[in-house]
Amino acid sequence: MKRVLLFLLTNLAVMLVLGIASRLLGVDRFLSANGLNLGALLGFALLMGFGGATISLLMSKPMAKWSTGAVVINDSPEAMHRWIVGTVANFSQRAGIGMPEVALYEGEPNAFATGAFKNSALVAVSTGLLQSMSREEVEAVIGHEVAHVANGDMVTMTLIQGVMNTFVVFLSRAIGYFVDRVLLKNDREGPGIGYMVTSVILDMVLGVLAAVIVAWFSRQREFRADAGAAELMGSKQPMMRALARLGGLDPGDLPQSVATMGISGRPSGLLALLSSHPPIEERIRALRDGR
Repeated sequence: MKRVLLFLLTNLAVMLVLGIASRLLGVDRFLSANGLNLGALLGFALLMGFGGATISLLMSKPMAKWSTGAVVINDSPEAMHRWIVGTVANFSQRAGIGMPEVALYEGEPNAFATGAFKNSALVAVSTGLLQSMSREEVEAVIGHEVAHVANGDMVTMTLIQGVMNTFVVFLSRAIGYFVDRVLLKNDREGPGIGYMVTSVILDMVLGVLAAVIVAWFSRQREFRADAGAAELMGSKQPMMRALARLGGLDPGDLPQSVATMGISGRPSGLLALLSSHPPIEERIRALRDGR
């Protein structure tokens, strides 16, 4: 319920900020005088910005299962499966969340958590992770994913993505309208080529800037989940060893729908600005130094 309230308040706050900024800058008067309904634009921006992000969040569990081929093992009698499920149950109880669905999928060493609600999430582990790590290291990785769920990271990332999307949609269309009506002096009914070209270009440019901001938040979330795993384990060492092990493994490419929730990524060079995960060395250092 708290997260639903947070979601609604965030929507209202975004609309309020855009509305006040438009009024203070005189944008609302200009747009209205030139035939653009600011209220309609705000509504459209919010619908496009939060709509897609919300739908992705609500569909995250079934999409994750479908895209990775993950099989739920909560009721499996196999010993390995019972150990994984028991580990998730133990950490979930310590973290104060409901028991997630636990799944196993074929793939390179990785794991992820997803789901729209903290008490009905999905924690999935790859076969490659089980084959490449000791039990204690796997437990640390599972603790990391449970910490993601307990921290509400899926909802938080959806809110941040929704806010960024809303600003991109609003600004690209407001500026596009200005270019079309003022600079190109289009006085015909309806938007002209200037509006369409400017909007498309700004959608791409502002979209990249928004992605950099979202990626930065995602990287901070990884540090918190590493610390959360150490707390659940009662020691930093298992998580540090698990990260060190991951640094020498190829985590593969998770489907886009769950890539930000994987245990590790492969940031490098300029693309590191768009990476959802910090470098492994930086994560180990932050965990060791208690940052």
